[in-house]
Amino acid sequence: MNHSSPTDPQTTLTVKLPALGEGADSGEVIAILVAVGDQVAKDQTLIELENAKAVAPIPSPASGRVAEILVKEGATISVGAPIVTLALEASQSIADPPLAASPAAAAVPAELTSREDSVAVPSPDNPAPIAGIPVAASPTVRRYASDLGIDLERVAGSERGGRIVVGDLRRYVQGLIASQAPGATPAAPAVAPVPDFSHWGPVTKEPLSGLRKTIATRLAGSWNTIPHVTQFDNADITDLLALKREQGPAYQEQDARLTLTGLLIQALIPCLKEYAPLNASLDAKNGELIFKNYYHLGIAVDAGHGLVVPVIRNADQKSLLEISRELVDLGDRARQRKLTTAEMEGGTFTISNQGGIGGEHFTPIINAPEVAIIGVGQGHERPAIVDGEICARTFLPLCLSYDHRLIDGGTAARFVSRLIRELENYDPERMKI
Repeated sequence: MNHSSPTDPQTTLTVKLPALGEGADSGEVIAILVAVGDQVAKDQTLIELENAKAVAPIPSPASGRVAEILVKEGATISVGAPIVTLALEASQSIADPPLAASPAAAAVPAELTSREDSVAVPSPDNPAPIAGIPVAASPTVRRYASDLGIDLERVAGSERGGRIVVGDLRRYVQGLIASQAPGATPAAPAVAPVPDFSHWGPVTKEPLSGLRKTIATRLAGSWNTIPHVTQFDNADITDLLALKREQGPAYQEQDARLTLTGLLIQALIPCLKEYAPLNASLDAKNGELIFKNYYHLGIAVDAGHGLVVPVIRNADQKSLLEISRELVDLGDRARQRKLTTAEMEGGTFTISNQGGIGGEHFTPIINAPEVAIIGVGQGHERPAIVDGEICARTFLPLCLSYDHRLIDGGTAARFVSRLIRELENYDPERMKI
């Protein structure tokens, strides 16, 4: 914070990006919501920052007039980066609780932070934060750590004050390799440089968004560390679609939309209860299989700006109408970038439904630390034999990717067979409002 002399009628406050939660130390500025000269109130949103898979509002820690804006839209900033300068009234001193508290408290759900969110004001006697601030490391080191999947909290810094440098990362990775630590994230392979494509014709370059970088890192990590196997099958949903058409208007009257995804959620619950390993997670470090006694189903949403996975919590305790309403709400807010990080955490199993786009079978990548994901393609009519007669039936492609460290092929096949039975023998009473 910068302050004028005690005789000045105003003091200035440089608002900096607060701690964003464990493992989140930077983001892309996607909107600046104030202008120079604006009078802002405490907790009023100054900017919107896209971090990982959510957009977080960054509020003002105090009321005042915007004297200077220190960021630009599209810029990637890290924790501690200056955002705006506020001119404060003299009655509002830096010792007041609003200025000592971290603005992150309003932007980040409490369950995302593992440490207290209070922030110490730097001074000659206290040059470094003492709580709620990520470990000391440069943006370059943080980028390398993110690319390698390294939690900086686990790395010992060799520089003054425990600051982490590139050499510390190298030693940490070498230590993992030498000890072959269970569950350790292997070092990423060197990225091959691309040729100069403009040599053969005109090109246009566009920087990756923070969200796209996060998606790339997480999916690559999942693919490289989890032995994926995909089980393919088809479910005859001819009768289910007839029920859906019959009951659809009743759901519309209740401001809901009856979808195949909602029906899949309902059909998956008994399957996950019978085959508990598919609703579990692996703790490789401690050699444990963690069974979850709750059913939070993630729904992969093509949000336009990237893939996000909001979660339907306690799906086993909700009616089809409740699930249908929640799907509409989460889908709409995902496309509007209004989901919170908390709404995309804690999933136990994921559904990736591409049926509305096209295509049939594909191999979905597991949403770690989950151990399985069901991919759904577009239903197509096929000739089938029913009661000795050839007729047209609609078949739904199902693609179950699973972690072969935990789940054997037999278990996966039985799980898919159970899901097919649930879809093909759906009880109409479960659909009625």
